Amino acid sequence: MRVSISLLFMLLFSGCHRNDKADGYGNFEATEIIVSAESSGRLLRFDAEEGATLQKGMVTAVIDTTQLHYSKMQLKAEREALEAKQPGLGAKISVLQAERSNLMRDRARYRRLLSEGAVPSRQLEEFENRITVLDRQIGSLETEYPGLSGDIRARSARLAQIDDQIIKSVVKNPVTGVVLARYAEPGELASSGKALYRIADLERIYLRVYLSGAQLSGVKIGQQVEVEVDGAQGAGTVLHGTISWISAKAEFTPKIIQTKEERVSMVYAVKVLVPNRDGLLRIGMPGEVRLQKR
Repeated sequence: MRVSISLLFMLLFSGCHRNDKADGYGNFEATEIIVSAESSGRLLRFDAEEGATLQKGMVTAVIDTTQLHYSKMQLKAEREALEAKQPGLGAKISVLQAERSNLMRDRARYRRLLSEGAVPSRQLEEFENRITVLDRQIGSLETEYPGLSGDIRARSARLAQIDDQIIKSVVKNPVTGVVLARYAEPGELASSGKALYRIADLERIYLRVYLSGAQLSGVKIGQQVEVEVDGAQGAGTVLHGTISWISAKAEFTPKIIQTKEERVSMVYAVKVLVPNRDGLLRIGMPGEVRLQKR
């Protein structure tokens, strides 16, 4: 009799456990960022060890900027030389304009004298020729002046570009997180766009689960759900998460979670945001979600 009662309790317990089925299954993932070099040169410093926790904004790499500094010095010298020409060019134009004004007054006076028959017409022609020459000289200098200003602006723009490259030669970590992979070593040559390391924010981790169309009607963004951790580490631990994303289209059940019967089922991917401040959760760890609290 005592054995029968014990057996009955075992059956009841196992039945309850089987009925306590999760609403969705999946794996934990995090938003991963690949940090790349934005400048080219030798890596003078690189502090991004795999597994290390890096704070947002900290310097993780420094790229050699020696050639950039030399280019900057050359451009500054060129711009200063061009700027030094501007006052002289302006002064030349002013002198020629003053000379032209004097010739215009003299021409007007000679015209009056010519009308009175006091001077020969040849002298008036000389004034006309000298004014024409001055007009050409002034026009040439005035054409050169905007070109000089344009050259100065071009040097200034190039200097700003080099300053930006120098700033980008110091690589700063974009987000607080854990380094997942390292792709470079100090002393190596970095190029613009070359990946240096991969980092993920493991304090905010996501459980990607798959729900059927029937389940989707009872799910909305911002909804609080229960998340249970599978696997050896933290198995059975129940956490609280928030639905942060729901796929707009259905897909076949992924192979990693499908059973033989679900091979042709259409499901919707759902992301559940789960705080992970104690570091219990890891990328790839299996988990399950319950839409209704037990």
